[in-house]
Order: sequence, then structure tokens, then C-alpha cells
Amino acid sequence: MEVLSVASEVYPLVKTGGLADVAGALPLALKGHGVSVKTLMPGYPAVMRAVKDARVVVSFENLLGARADVLEVEHQGLDLLILDSPTFFDRPGGPYVDATGKDHFDNWRRFAALSKAGAMIAQGAMADGIKGWRPNIVHVHDWQAAMVPAYMRYSDKPEVPTLITIHNIAFQGQYGADIFPYLELPAHAFSIEGVEYFGGVGYLKAGLQTSWAISTVSPSYAEEILTPEFGMGLEGLLTIRQGDLHGIVNGIDADIWDPATDPAVKTHYDATTLKTRAENKRAVTERFGLDQEAGPLFCVISRLTWQKGMDLLAETLDDLVAMGGRLAVLGSGDRALENAFHAAAKRHPGKVSVLSIYDEPLSHLMQAGCDAIVIPSRFEPCGLTQLYGLRYGCIPVVARTGGLNDTVIDASHAAIAAKAATGVSFSPVTTDNLRRALRRTVRLYHQPKVWTGMQKQGMKSDVSWERSAGLYAGLYSSLIAKKGS
Repeated sequence: MEVLSVASEVYPLVKTGGLADVAGALPLALKGHGVSVKTLMPGYPAVMRAVKDARVVVSFENLLGARADVLEVEHQGLDLLILDSPTFFDRPGGPYVDATGKDHFDNWRRFAALSKAGAMIAQGAMADGIKGWRPNIVHVHDWQAAMVPAYMRYSDKPEVPTLITIHNIAFQGQYGADIFPYLELPAHAFSIEGVEYFGGVGYLKAGLQTSWAISTVSPSYAEEILTPEFGMGLEGLLTIRQGDLHGIVNGIDADIWDPATDPAVKTHYDATTLKTRAENKRAVTERFGLDQEAGPLFCVISRLTWQKGMDLLAETLDDLVAMGGRLAVLGSGDRALENAFHAAAKRHPGKVSVLSIYDEPLSHLMQAGCDAIVIPSRFEPCGLTQLYGLRYGCIPVVARTGGLNDTVIDASHAAIAAKAATGVSFSPVTTDNLRRALRRTVRLYHQPKVWTGMQKQGMKSDVSWERSAGLYAGLYSSLIAKKGS
């Protein structure tokens, strides 16, 4: 089975969030299920510097107003297709924002170009460059690639089955109607059955409307987005298409995230040698300038945003310190929230510390050394940090929503008695409930046998891509069969 994946970021080349992890890890996991994936991604400067020995397999003289080459290259086990278009992608800043932090002015055109290139490749544009290669199915990710199925639907060539995965429905790619004439779509595509969305153009909406099937990154989130609270205006369309909606929980790369071999970890360990985690805890406290104490060390590895519930955590920090806890924060985000955490660090030196940076190795060390990771998200399509926590014996303290609900077993009396508990969860997502969850976590920490049992149970959890990759392979097969029926 040959799959074309289209994504705006792919780990390890470029990453701003969990989408990159999925786009990088899922193709590798699918190999074991007889599925071969080529991933089309933009040629950002960091990508072009990293890839070597790429060859041009197709060129577009005028891709929505710019020249572009598609380069084929293998990189760390991934079969990549790089859309090399300096006009669109060779610029300072990040994938979506410029050097000042503002959205690139032409994001609508940049990712429409990525989508149109994906559609043309799916329909045979690359057949001469790679010995007649065509995919059996196209898998696109989030709004940045969501126009691929729309371009395919409104072309004069046969459709290839398409699957769109929603990683976070809050990001939809909505633009004014004035861009439509430049998208090179037929006039009738601007309709409620096509790309029109509340009088403008909706990229994610277009993908949900025109794809053959829809997936999202956890079963609970697939149910939540059918409601007005979580559907962000698209719940009506999703309800109509719920027969084509699938919830498949994300996994993680268990080779990269392995406390027994991780090069970022000071002292390696597994579920039988948990006592050696103490050396990693000491390393974390030293890195953050925290006191060496007997109480639990909590951590946050997150964007500091309202969605992540960081305002609620900021409100509980005085209580957390009073409970005997300490907190190490790695992340940045909303200025007001950053200021709130830094203010707490000033109030509680040695108890609360914040590093507003991106440091991937440090995030690994924190999972290996901290006692618990706090994830009080108001909504969380899947979440990966709780999976890393489970893998590393860092107890997740999570809101009972989305993928957090699907992957963490709350330490209820019954779950503890059954030796099934892997974390602490709470709902509804309020400051008081978070405070109670933190207090419960501290009490559990001071019950060493219970705490160690939870760590071991979490480390036994299957958080790899193996099962989820099998579900994706099965979904691909069903769509290909649907085409033949």
C-alpha cells in the first residue's frame, strides 16, 4: 500500500507541536503493517539545510504564482518529498509566523500551494520522476494541508481516497472571500458543499467536507467535537459526517522516548530500577535552581495558554507550595501567563522556577526526574506529554478530557486496589478541582508503595504507535476497498 502524507511540519526536521511528532512517527510505525508512506512537507530554511542528496522529481513553473520543485530524499528513515519554493518558504521566522511573531501575510497562499502540489502529486504529477509512482490513498493533516482533498474533488482527474486528521479543531485556516479567485478552483467550489465557510474560505472546513474520511487523535475527542462546546463551529458538519469520523489515539516513538537509553537522561532506568530516578530529580532541581527537599517535584512542559489551563495552575501555585510541592516550568506562551508564573517564582524562590525557552533534551530530563507532570487542559485532542510521562514514570495529573481521558487511569480507590491506576484526573476543569487533584497527588506521593505501583503500571502502558498504526492501516484498506466497490 502506497500512501501520500501531507503535513506542514515533520519531526525531526521542524516542530511546533504534536502534529510534527505524528507526521514523523506514524510513517515509521506503518512500515510494520505493509504500508509505505511518502510525506510532502514545505521546504523551510531549516529543512533545506538538513536534507542532503535530494533530487528533483517534478517541477511546477507556476504553483499559485510561484515556481516550485519537489525534491525526494530519505532522512532518518522517512521518505520525504520537499516542496522547494523559496517564494513561499525561504524566509525568517517560524513555519507560520514571521520574526516578529505575527502570522506570515500570505499563509493562505503558502498552504494552498502545499495542498495543490499534494493534489497534483496524488493524481500522477510525479509519475515520471519516480517510475510511475502513485499513491493508493492520501492522508492530510490539519488545516495547512486540508485543501488537498478539495483540489482533488474539483479537478477533472479521478479521485484518490483521502483521509484528513484533525489534530486541533481550534485552528481552522479561515480567510476572507477575496482570496478565492486566487486559489485556482472552479467558481462552483465556493459553496457550502465546498470551501465556503461563513461567507469566507475555510481550509479545514473544506477538507472535512471533501475528504473521504475524517480522523482525530483520540476517541474521546472524536465525540467531543460533535458538541458546540468543542466543535468550534464545525460540529454541525461533523455530526452529518460522523459515520466517517474515527478517533485513533496518538502514540509516541518508543525508541526515542525510552528512559533506559535516552541520551538526555542523566541516569538510565526502567520499571525495575526506579530508585535511580533520584539522580535525574537532582539534576532537574539543579538546572532549575530549586531546593533539594523530600516533597514531590511537579513539572509543566507546555505552551502557556488558556487552552492548556495554565491560568488555573497559576492560581493554585501558592497552594501547591503550601502542600510541600515544587514546580519546574518549561514553556512560553501568553505574556500575561508567563508573567504570572515568573511572579510566582519570585514569591517562592527555590520552590517555583520557570524557563521560557524551547529545550527538547531538557524536556526529556524533566520527564525522567520529576515526580508528576501537570496537564490541566480545557481541551486536549490527544496530548503527548502525558504519554511521555507514563513512559518515564512521571505521574500525569490531567483534566478528564480528550486524549488525556483515553490514556490516563485515575487513581480511584478501585483502580488502586486493582493495581490499574496510572495517574490523577479531574473534572470539570476548574481551579478548585485542580487544587483538589494536586492535593490528592501529594497524598499519593507520600504513600511510597502506591506511588511506585502507579509508576510501574504507567510504564507498562502501551503508548507506542504499534496498535494505532494498525488501526490507520485498517482504515486505509477500508477506503481503498470503498473506491473499488
